[in-house]
Amino acid sequence: SDFCPICLLAIPFRMSEHSEFRACCMKTVCNGCDLAALKGGLGDSCPFCRATCPQNNDESLDMIMKRVAARDPEALCHLGCLRINGACGLEKDESRAFELWSEAAELGSTEALAKIGGAYYSGDYGVAQDKAK
Repeated sequence: SDFCPICLLAIPFRMSEHSEFRACCMKTVCNGCDLAALKGGLGDSCPFCRATCPQNNDESLDMIMKRVAARDPEALCHLGCLRINGACGLEKDESRAFELWSEAAELGSTEALAKIGGAYYSGDYGVAQDKAK
């Protein structure tokens, strides 16, 4: 998503420089809303869902797994990305990542659908190259 879910303004490219991903709600919040929440007294809470922000990878992974258990398509897609890179202490597993992306795409994640399309186009992540798909 290229728009902040709070202010609904477009987040400029190099989104990693202008926003922060929140594992608690799977939202990417712009730096402006982050700053406004901090000045408003939210402290270490997420400006979108008000949950306490994770302090380490284990807490972050726990939040993600709760949302995966609830079949949140964005959480499934994000977990697939973590699996593909072996991040947050997870074992690198391309086939499992592709399964997670497929499930997320079935549930409506356009990001997961784009990742699957890219994998088929380039023949990455253990799938045969198929530019027509």
